[in-house]
Amino acid sequence: MGNLLHPVRVAAISFLNPAPLMWDFEHPPLSAELAERYQLHYTLPSLCADELLAGRADLGLIPIASLTPELAIVPGCTIASLDRVRSIQLIVRGPHMLETVRTVAADNASRSSRAYVEILFRKFLGTQPDFLTMPADPVAMLQQADAALLIGDPALLAVEERARIEAAVGPCQWFDIAHEWISRTGLPWVAAVWAIRPEALTESHVPAATITADLIGSRDHGLSHIEDLVGEWAPRLNLPPAIVRDYLSVNIHYTLTDECIQAIRLFRSYAEEFGVLPPLPDLRFLQAYPPPR
Repeated sequence: MGNLLHPVRVAAISFLNPAPLMWDFEHPPLSAELAERYQLHYTLPSLCADELLAGRADLGLIPIASLTPELAIVPGCTIASLDRVRSIQLIVRGPHMLETVRTVAADNASRSSRAYVEILFRKFLGTQPDFLTMPADPVAMLQQADAALLIGDPALLAVEERARIEAAVGPCQWFDIAHEWISRTGLPWVAAVWAIRPEALTESHVPAATITADLIGSRDHGLSHIEDLVGEWAPRLNLPPAIVRDYLSVNIHYTLTDECIQAIRLFRSYAEEFGVLPPLPDLRFLQAYPPPR
């Protein structure tokens, strides 16, 4: 008997921001074809890398804070921002300035975002607040800490519900973490990349070039269907269509450029320097990174 094809097991994220990346996996005409090569399941961003490293998944959209020497980045796609990302918010309660924040309640789905905030305090502000891990409820978080870190859809919703939140906890300052990083480094803010266990290529018999092409093709088709995504996600999240449209087409950047790779390296070097994350000697890629177009 010949070897049977083993689908590539994919750990995906059910947030709005990866929706364009997932287009072909979730929509015809290519969803049926991709289902023969990939087996999807959805989880939290902070758990995708755990599933890869434990061997429960082969390919995952993972936070850059979760990259390890064992995992290889699939070239082409990313979740990043070139200015304000909108979906990573540090909300500071009352009269506190950033420099006087002593406690931060962090969304329990966050990993890279929490590391970015720790770098913001330790590298750029010279402080070291304590972090509490809590569910993404901004009012409850701000009742227990000086600041709250929200990511993803809960952060988008919080921005829209700012009046309600401040009515409950008082006036707040709102900091977009992508903007804070970009203004201090001049490089993009990068949240996540597709990463793979290289040995999965042998186990699944799906070539590296096919995986790369499938992921880039899905992204490109998703970006050409922004209005369809707006129609799906605006009612799902109870957000105005214009907010969803701007988020997918302006706030999020989906192409893994050389500048994004520089940003990942700088982020990991700062994270190692200040004891936020373990060392990552260098980035590993599934195949040679193509020259930027």
